Amino acid sequence: MLKVLRIINRFNLGGPTYNAAYLTKYLAPDFKTLLIGGMKDETEDSSEFILHNLGIKPIIIPEMLREISPKNDYIAYQKLKTIIKRFKPDIVHTHASKAGTLGRLAAYNSKVPVILHTFHGHVFHSYFNSYKEKAFRSIEQSLAKRSTKIIAISDKQKYELSDVFNITTPDKIEVIPLGFDLSRFQINMDSKRKQFRTEYQLSDNEIAIGIVGRLVPIKNHSLFLNAIKNLTKQTNRPIRAFIVGDGECRKEIEAKASELSLDFTDYTRDKRKATLTFTSWIKDVDYVYAGVDIVALTSLNEGTPVSLIEAQAANKPIITTNTGGIENIVIPDKTALLCNNGDLEDFTNKLVQLVNDDNLRNCLSVHGWNQVRDKFHFERLTNDMKNLYYRLLNN
Repeated sequence: MLKVLRIINRFNLGGPTYNAAYLTKYLAPDFKTLLIGGMKDETEDSSEFILHNLGIKPIIIPEMLREISPKNDYIAYQKLKTIIKRFKPDIVHTHASKAGTLGRLAAYNSKVPVILHTFHGHVFHSYFNSYKEKAFRSIEQSLAKRSTKIIAISDKQKYELSDVFNITTPDKIEVIPLGFDLSRFQINMDSKRKQFRTEYQLSDNEIAIGIVGRLVPIKNHSLFLNAIKNLTKQTNRPIRAFIVGDGECRKEIEAKASELSLDFTDYTRDKRKATLTFTSWIKDVDYVYAGVDIVALTSLNEGTPVSLIEAQAANKPIITTNTGGIENIVIPDKTALLCNNGDLEDFTNKLVQLVNDDNLRNCLSVHGWNQVRDKFHFERLTNDMKNLYYRLLNN
């Protein structure tokens, strides 16, 4: 049996974990897969329940951490080489930056026949200063030369990796979008909506606006807060805003809400109605999408944001900044309103329009499921990857 060693940064909630988990589970019996991951950051919620539900038992390398550490990174690299020597994989496939660096170096120096790396996003703009971004580009250019193929998760990402940041040539990049089990976003949504809105004390006439994801700088929650503040002044409709998730910027986001005089509550501690509610992580996010009326995203940079795929699967209207591969995920003006990146006025105006216009919200809700049902299903993902693996091994 052909063997795949799959290496991912860490098991935190998000698209990469789902992607790695489905590929580990559903490429059998053609491929035997061993999954390796690093340690989750303390500010993130664990996604190991995803692996547990699929019957997957990964190997955890404690030294493979989010932060750069010469000592820990070297130990993790040596452990990866040892695993490769023992497992003897035909393919090493890495996911995200830290795993991509250590895993590809270990695979290349161990003479693994096929080496692949999936960019779930990239750090070439909006994450670091220009010096660091240039350094990361240089590293990725070097690693690309040691890779058999680079996998992009959208056409826009392929364009950025090849034509904008010159990581490698277009012919070396394969586009394979992410895949998920989206059926739960179509099942019992009325009862889930009632449950969510009862739990969070939402009246029938209140319009709930939700943003789902990690609370980190790249997600630009300050744009969301400023837009909510402007919205309260520009509409007569009763609105509630929900920040679903947690992370390193939680204190800063709360401070920003206080600065804007937004009434907010941490619902895990104080279960009361407020203009802005912090829910922390909610694992059963299908209840969230059922309960809210609008899904927002304000990121400065994205790969394939899972929240927008899930929102469309739940037939929810979207308002989002137009960055990264988003335009390959949604249908502009058909499932989502796209705003200029970081443009508060544009985002506010379109959010006000979406809140005030019931018909517009309904129109943006109609086509979501059809947009994502097949394009982002995990069976399509596994079939695409299986075909690529065989093609590369045969060559």
